[in-house]
Amino acid sequence: MNVFLYLLTVLIWGTTWIAITFQLGVVPAPVSIAYRFWLASAVLMAFLLLRRQPAWPPRRAWRYLLAQGVSLFCCNFLCFYYASQWVPSGLVAVVFSTAPLWNAVNGRLFLGRAIRPQVMLGALLGLAGIALLFLPQMQGHWHDGGMLLGLGLALLGTLCFSCGNLLSSRMQALGLTPWLTNSWAMLIGASILGAAALALGMPFAPAPDARYLSSLLYLALVGSVVGFTAYLLLVGRIGPDRAAYSTVLFPVVALTLSTVYEGYRWTAPAFAGLGLVLAGNLLAFLPLGARAGLKPAAA
Repeated sequence: MNVFLYLLTVLIWGTTWIAITFQLGVVPAPVSIAYRFWLASAVLMAFLLLRRQPAWPPRRAWRYLLAQGVSLFCCNFLCFYYASQWVPSGLVAVVFSTAPLWNAVNGRLFLGRAIRPQVMLGALLGLAGIALLFLPQMQGHWHDGGMLLGLGLALLGTLCFSCGNLLSSRMQALGLTPWLTNSWAMLIGASILGAAALALGMPFAPAPDARYLSSLLYLALVGSVVGFTAYLLLVGRIGPDRAAYSTVLFPVVALTLSTVYEGYRWTAPAFAGLGLVLAGNLLAFLPLGARAGLKPAAA
C-alpha cells in the first residue's frame, strides 16, 4: 500500500505541470485558478460533511487561513501559471522541487528552527542544477526577458508555497486537520482571485474545448484532491521525512511529459543539472541516522 501511495503521489503531482499549460490561452489565469480551487474546495467540504467531521474553523484560525489562502492558493499558483507561459512546464517543476529547501530556510527565519549543514549543501547543489537546466534554454534569449521573468516567477511561486507550508504547520499545531484548513484556504484564495478578475473585467466564460475542461477537472479533482489525499495518507503511514522523497521524482515525470508535449530538448548540461537537483534534494531529505548508516562501521 505504501508503494502504491508513493507512486500515485509522484505520478499525479508530476503530471499537473503539463496540465497547467493546457489551461493557458483564452481563459485568464486568475479565472482558471479560481475555478480549480472552487471545485476542489467544494469536494473537500463535501468529504468533511459526509465523514461528519467539523467543517467550521475556530475563530483563532481565520487569520492563518486568510494568509494561507493568499500565499498557497492565490499568489503561488498565479506565479506558476504565468511562468508556464515562458518556461517549459518540466523546468517549472524542477524549480518547485526545491520547495523543501526553502522550507528549511523559512523555518529558520520565522520559526527559529535550526538548519542542518547538509540542507544548505543540498540547496547549493539544487540551485546549481537549476542553472544548468536553464542554460540551454537561455542560449540566444539573454536579451529576451520572458525566460528570466518565467524563472523569477517560478522561484517566487515556490517561496509562496513554502510560506503556505509553514502556515499549514502552524494550524496543525493548533489541532486543525489539513482537510479542514485546505478546504477553507482554497475557498478564500479562489474567491480573492475571482473578485480581482471581476474587478478587472476579465471574462469568466470557460473555454468550450475538451482539452481545457478535462485539464480543469484533472487539476481540481485529481491534482488538488486525490493527489493531496494520497500524500497525506503516505505521511500518516511512513512519516513526513520519508514521504518527502516523493518530491524528488516530480521533475523526472514533468520533464518527460515536457519532452513529449512541449518539445523540450535534452542536452548534456540539462542531464547534469537534473542530476544535481536530484542529488541536492536527496541530500537535504536524508535523515541524519540514515546518513550515518552509510558510514563504514568501526573496526
